[in-house]
Order: sequence, then C-alpha cells, then structure tokens
Amino acid sequence: MHILVLGGTGRTGRLVIDEALKRGYKVSVVVSHEYRLKHDPKLLDVHEGTPLNKYTLAEAMKGCDAIISTLNISRMSDFPWAALRTSEDFLSVSMKNILEAAAEKQVKRIIITSAWGVAETWKDIPFWFRWLVHYSNIHYAYYEHERQEELLKNSDTEWTAVRPAGLTDSLKEKEIKVSLNNSPKPSLTISRLNTAKFMLDVLEQGLYIRQCPVISEK
Repeated sequence: MHILVLGGTGRTGRLVIDEALKRGYKVSVVVSHEYRLKHDPKLLDVHEGTPLNKYTLAEAMKGCDAIISTLNISRMSDFPWAALRTSEDFLSVSMKNILEAAAEKQVKRIIITSAWGVAETWKDIPFWFRWLVHYSNIHYAYYEHERQEELLKNSDTEWTAVRPAGLTDSLKEKEIKVSLNNSPKPSLTISRLNTAKFMLDVLEQGLYIRQCPVISEK
C-alpha cells in the first residue's frame, strides 16, 4: 500500500505515519519544511510545500493508492481563543486542491479526520461544548470540517470522514466505539493513537465508504 499523508507533522498525523510504517506501507508526505518531520526523511517520500498548491499535491500523489488527511485549522496555541495560524478557509481550499489532484492522478480513496459535532452531529455534543465552539475560535475548524465534508460528498471519490470525539494524547490502546446516527451514543474522548489506527483499519478493510462515522473509546 502506498499512501499520501497530509498533516503528517501534526499530533495525529505523526501517529498515522508511525502506524503506516509499522504496517509496511510506503508513505508520501507534503510538509512545509522537511525539518519539521519527526520521522527519518529517508523512510518517507517527502514533498516540500502545502496542500494549498495543487501541483505539489499532484506530484506527491504519483503512484499512491489512497490519501489520508489529518489537516485542521491551526491556532497559535491550544487556548480556544488563540489566534489562527492558518487561514479561515484552509481546509476547504485544500480539499478543492486535493480533489482536483486526485482526479488527475486517479486516486479514488480519501480518508480525513473531521470532528464529532460537525453538521448533523452538532445537536449530539454536550451543551457546554457547543457553547465553547460557538463563542471561541474553535468554530472556524467546525465550519471548515463541514465544508470539506460537503466537497467530498459532491465528489465521485470513495471517501470516509472520520469524526473523532475529543482527542487526547493517551498512548493506551483501547476498544473503539463507532457511532452512526448517534447510535450508540458516543463517549466524550478518544486518543489520537486510536484514531490513527482506526483510519488505517478503515483503509485496509474498505470500511465506511461515503460515510461519516463518529468514533470514541468504550
């Protein structure tokens, strides 16, 4: 399996790369600067640039079987009201470029991280978290996740939008609860590690095509 990982220098993306390499995948990455990688560049097919550049994406997609994206709207810190590091439309502009490049390179399978609370699941998240999203800069990510999901839904790709509950940095492997249409009711958290493993399982097993599973830990 040869995959392109986008967001590979982020906290979840690094774990996707770790797990993909353990499983024997060939991994291509697009990064702004090679030095930001936490992996030996010799183990990867590295392309310097950003997903805002369609030509960089197309070059990185050569020979790939699938794309896994953990891209997100980035803030200057984890503080909910911190200023944005990326543009407000970073995800939707990137997804437009991803879809154009994927069509050119005939890459059909795309798996992304979205979030529990996006689109129809907004009503399912706790009231206090809806308040936090609505009144802080977190809302930019939720709006953009919904926009990139819509772009995928209107494409002819075999996409999966994984919607994790609140992400933690725990390194414990736990059983995952998968919820569709709020059934079963999700729990509040899931680790980035288990999210990364789930995304690769979805790819390998051909699961949840054209679906948006919410994932949390049992």
